[in-house]
Amino acid sequence: MERKDIIDFKALEKELQAALSADEKYKRENAAKLRAVEQKVASYEEFRSIVLASHLKPLEREARTGGRRAVAWNCHTTQTGTSQDETTEISQEKTLFQPETSAEFYRDWRRHLRSGPERYQALLRLGGPKLGHLFRTDVGFGLLGELLVALADHVRPADRLVVLGILHSLASTGRFTLNLSLLSRAERESCRGLFQKLQATSAPRPTKEGLSQKERGLEEQPGGIQEEERLLQELLGLYKVD
Repeated sequence: MERKDIIDFKALEKELQAALSADEKYKRENAAKLRAVEQKVASYEEFRSIVLASHLKPLEREARTGGRRAVAWNCHTTQTGTSQDETTEISQEKTLFQPETSAEFYRDWRRHLRSGPERYQALLRLGGPKLGHLFRTDVGFGLLGELLVALADHVRPADRLVVLGILHSLASTGRFTLNLSLLSRAERESCRGLFQKLQATSAPRPTKEGLSQKERGLEEQPGGIQEEERLLQELLGLYKVD
């Protein structure tokens, strides 16, 4: 049997687990949405909170009544400090943020990337084409707002073209219009602020990191700046920014 005909069972198992996780997340959030509708929640914020908390499980009876000692959710909070090995491991996890599936992105985004600058740099490293591939089916409830907030809070003029590419890729994902309509008021304001910053900046020559081959070609063309402005105007309409 030739080497190319050998089946990589580990890769297949990893892909299967990621698909199962994504399917479980979709079913869990969909069930939470139905519960929220049945409960006739008073506001969108309450509806959103129910869906975002759908992964949480109720405490066992013993934990609620004090029948047995509850274990701390984060064992590191009971220690006086973090060991050097643990610090190194966490740093490596942040640096090696290279998800291959949307499920891996969800997990690592919320587990390892806690601060805004970390999230922003991670998005720049992945770039628009990679993000578009990861979320080609659906960005996922609540995540689109988090991505927009990270971009809005830390966008720099030098990253303008990369950010435009990311926004364009996100707008091409499945159920984008639905996810956009579910943004909270604060997330809508962040989205509006992001586009205001993009409009206010000129179009400097950005670094090549994070650009797709198409974006690099756009940057190198004599009329690239005009095309960049055209893309910005297109995105203003897609994101329904006044």
